[in-house]
Order: sequence, then C-alpha cells, then structure tokens
Amino acid sequence: MSNFVINGLLKSRNPLLTFRRFRGKINIQRPRAPHYERARVLEAIKPFYKTPDFDAPCIDAEREKKNKTLDNPYETIIAREARNWFEHSKLVILLHVNSIKQEDMFKTQVALHRHNVSVKVYGKSVMRKAVEDSRFEAILPLFEAKTAIVFCPEQQKIKQVLNILKKAPQLVLMCGIVEGRLLSKNELQTYATMPDLTTVRAQFAAILDSVGGKIVGDLQCHQNQLVNMLDSYSKSESQTSDASPSTPDNAAVTS
Repeated sequence: MSNFVINGLLKSRNPLLTFRRFRGKINIQRPRAPHYERARVLEAIKPFYKTPDFDAPCIDAEREKKNKTLDNPYETIIAREARNWFEHSKLVILLHVNSIKQEDMFKTQVALHRHNVSVKVYGKSVMRKAVEDSRFEAILPLFEAKTAIVFCPEQQKIKQVLNILKKAPQLVLMCGIVEGRLLSKNELQTYATMPDLTTVRAQFAAILDSVGGKIVGDLQCHQNQLVNMLDSYSKSESQTSDASPSTPDNAAVTS
C-alpha cells in the first residue's frame, strides 16, 4: 500500500512540452504580412535616408579636412626649429629620398657631419608651418613625398657635399638655396665649380691693378720716348764735341 501511494500518488511526472511558433513552414521569399497594428508601428519608425549626391562623400571629406584645424604644440616647436635652420644656413640642399637602408643613410649623415653639415627630415605639415608666409614658401610643393634637407653654415663646402651625395644614389638632388636664392640642380653644380669669394676678389683686384698699370704706362709712353731720344741725342753730341778738338793738333804735327 505504501509503495502504491509513493509510486502512484506522490510521484510527480514532468509533462513533455514541444514549442512551435508557426503552424507551417516559414516562407522566406514571400513572408506573411504583419498585423495591422504592428504594420502601423513599423511604418512610423521606418528610417528615412537622404539620397546623397554622386561626389558628396569627397566634398564632405574635403570640407571637414579644411574645417578641422588642430593645433599640435609639438609640431609648432619642430616648425620653429626648422625655420631657424633655414634662416641661419647659408647653404640648403633639398634631396628626394628613395628606398634606402638605414645603415647607408647613417653613413651618409656621418660623412656630412664631418664637414659640419646637418641632415634633417620633416613632414609636410611641419614644413607648412615652417615656411608658410616666408621667402622659402616656394619649396613647399617638394614635400609631397619624403624629402631630406641638408643644412650647411658655409656655402664654400658645396663641392664636398656634392661629392658625398654622389656616393648615395638613393638621395636625388632636386635644388638648393644659396644665400637666400633658389638654385636648380644644374646651377648648383655650376656654382660648385666656381672658386670661393676670396679668390675671386684677389683675381679681380689683380686685374684692376694690371689695368691701372697699363693705363699709366700708356700715358707715360710718349714722355719716356722723348726722354730716351733726348738722352741719346745728348750722348751723341757729347761724343762729337770730344772728338772734334783733336783734329787741328794732329794737322799741326803733320805739317
């Protein structure tokens, strides 16, 4: 009896439940229309997107780029340093940097450093801040690609700098600035073959001295000729006068 009560009456049985959402198979291609109330809600919350123009993304991106002006204090400091290099360097050479090993670049920098020449690499944004509204603004388009700048305090070392750069073909010479004047590649090579200013001044002084001496000689030419002719004439007269008195004495002795 106790087993009947325990097994038959007190023992609970869990019902077998099966959940089924739809009566039939779901048609993905032609789904059933929603309920009227639900359709109203879906229509009310349906998003509305404006059809953009064909080039709207490019125009918006360019507008945002122009309006987006972020002041970077670090770039300002680097730009001030670059501007100082341009102002106090008598020789500036711009180089286009192709693919080069860092080891080769370091060797070139060491060779230039032995001649008291510095090599710097700045980004386009830094150079824009450095040379904008200055006499060096014309070089700004050269920084669209990676560009290295060679700063030298003496323009007389241009020959040594060009000889070192010939050993690094990855560094392509584009142009240079000498005493605040922008020179092309050919003009820089021509300038390197010219002597220094001290030698040119000495040559010019020698030419002026020779020209002055020639002018003085030309002016004194006639006077010197007259003096020489008078001197030769006086000498001939003196010789004649010395020889003429001895003639009567000889005649008297003979008689």
